[in-house]
Amino acid sequence: MNLSPTLPTKTPNLVSWRGNLTLEFAQREGATQLIHSHMQAPLRVQRPFYPEGAEVCHTVMLHTAGGMVGGDRLAIAIHLQPQTHALLTTAAAGRVYGSNGSEARQSITVQVADGACMEWLPQEMIAYNHALYRQDLRVELAPTATWIGWEVTRLGRSARGEKFLQGNWRSRTEIWQSGRPLWIDPQWIKGDPEIWQSPHGLSGFPVIGSFAFIGQSVSSDIIDTARMLWTNHQYPGAAGVTRLQSGLLCRYRGPSTVDARRWFTKVWQLLRPAYLERPACPPRVWQR
Repeated sequence: MNLSPTLPTKTPNLVSWRGNLTLEFAQREGATQLIHSHMQAPLRVQRPFYPEGAEVCHTVMLHTAGGMVGGDRLAIAIHLQPQTHALLTTAAAGRVYGSNGSEARQSITVQVADGACMEWLPQEMIAYNHALYRQDLRVELAPTATWIGWEVTRLGRSARGEKFLQGNWRSRTEIWQSGRPLWIDPQWIKGDPEIWQSPHGLSGFPVIGSFAFIGQSVSSDIIDTARMLWTNHQYPGAAGVTRLQSGLLCRYRGPSTVDARRWFTKVWQLLRPAYLERPACPPRVWQR
């Protein structure tokens, strides 16, 4: 099999998608239920399931087209009513194919009411060389709401020897509470050989990731333990843990989406019983 990196990475001129997904969760007799959903292709969700009891609703999102191409516009809106708890993930890794010039965009808006917790834990995104992609994620938290979210991105198809040397990857995450910003995180990676090699850029590593827990103050012991979870396993690459104004932030830069998610999962397993009073329960789709 020829896995040469000179294989074409750009997609042909395909019809772009205008997809929408709207989800609303409410508490009904002690259970978090998906009470409203509106889906427009290529976005869909599977039937919710409850591997850890009725209080936490696990929902799996699907992109039925298999990946995004230049010109795609996807919009996701999620609302958690008071005292609900929802965990959303994706059925598989996402893909952004190389573009012939148009940008693929995804916008996500989330409202989390008092006493509610939203866990946004998608599987990794793979940005092909020549990809043009932008994601905007804005979360509005009520005073007693909690947000847990991560983002793991592989820049280029490393197994094929492909590097992200042309294109643009942009991500902007905003977490607000009662009209004030708790965390604003704009990121921009330009496909460029200098940025790929620079120690101030990717340092030759194809995978980047962020994990954030926001809505409650985190103790110094938890920060120290999250750091030890990284150093004790001696993963290759680099990582850091920062205390936020109302939470915790982990960063990863390295060679492996598996290592990034393994570390983030360990931190998630640390935080959940400490602040949500329940053990972590990995979604079943992660085990495939």
